[in-house]
Amino acid sequence: MTHDKGGYKQINKSLNICAFEDYLKGQTANLDPIPDVEQVTERVLRVRGQNPGKFTFQGTNTFLVGTGASRILIDTSGGEPEYAKLLASTLESRNISIKYVLVTHWHGDHSGGVPDLIRMYPHLKDHIYKNDPDPGQQDIHEGQEFCVEGATVIALHCPGHSEDHMCFILKEENSMFTGDNILGTGTSAVEDLGIFMFSLHKMMDQKCRAGHPAHGVTIDDLNTKISRELSSKYRREKQVIRALRNLRDYGQNRPVVRDIVENIYGNSVDETTRTLALEPFIDEVLRKLAGDGKVGFQVRAGQKKWFLIGNEQSTAGGIRQVQYPVTRASA
Repeated sequence: MTHDKGGYKQINKSLNICAFEDYLKGQTANLDPIPDVEQVTERVLRVRGQNPGKFTFQGTNTFLVGTGASRILIDTSGGEPEYAKLLASTLESRNISIKYVLVTHWHGDHSGGVPDLIRMYPHLKDHIYKNDPDPGQQDIHEGQEFCVEGATVIALHCPGHSEDHMCFILKEENSMFTGDNILGTGTSAVEDLGIFMFSLHKMMDQKCRAGHPAHGVTIDDLNTKISRELSSKYRREKQVIRALRNLRDYGQNRPVVRDIVENIYGNSVDETTRTLALEPFIDEVLRKLAGDGKVGFQVRAGQKKWFLIGNEQSTAGGIRQVQYPVTRASA
């Protein structure tokens, strides 16, 4: 698949830079410092991507995994020259090399360093692995194992943040490289909320102890962190359902997104925040609820008019329910 390389800016219509300026400043205001290079566990050496910013926080975390002379590299940062130099000096000073490169997903702050790696280490040309790979790369399959001395890394397809998103389990430490699905700080933007939440449950089912996120500090209790993320998402769903009930009780049986936003947030929200942030965000929650069979919509005059539904209602008469297929890595 060919993508317009980039990071969060390409991911979600609801993540508008202007509307979320204050939110992003809040998320980055009190970030814990992360060293350029740190041995976070016996088998995991973190190398910071040298690309700090509003969307990447302290920068993308990349990881050298294993205990021997040959390691697995997870993610490649965004192609910053400073990262290429830091990675090269780290490998040289520790007398280690890279056997496999695993890319969690296509966003540029994770895959952008691949050309530099191949330029510096030509033997890696045939050892770049990614789900839905770009030309010249190798595919990653669900459950595929990558082994080096001291480490067995198992691939887990967890879409939603992006369709190709992979997490990786470090078997020997019962830990997970969570990519952008679970961050050390804040919360991630998503392409598809329903699929994303399915993936979070899938990640919880692995019962990994710790998490190594692509942005932010190490997560000591991964399942607690995932549980909090899910609880937040479910609270949003309840807000939307409550708003639909309130509007129905006041005679608005088919409100549009703008009506729902006003019921939840009031009418004092400025127009920019409403149209560029809140309305697309609530629309995503509604689409997820439609996939769950809890709401439906009718299109009238080019607008979706939403309503609560029960299990007994049919989908006839122009009423649509959206079903979300759960995508999986190709076998």
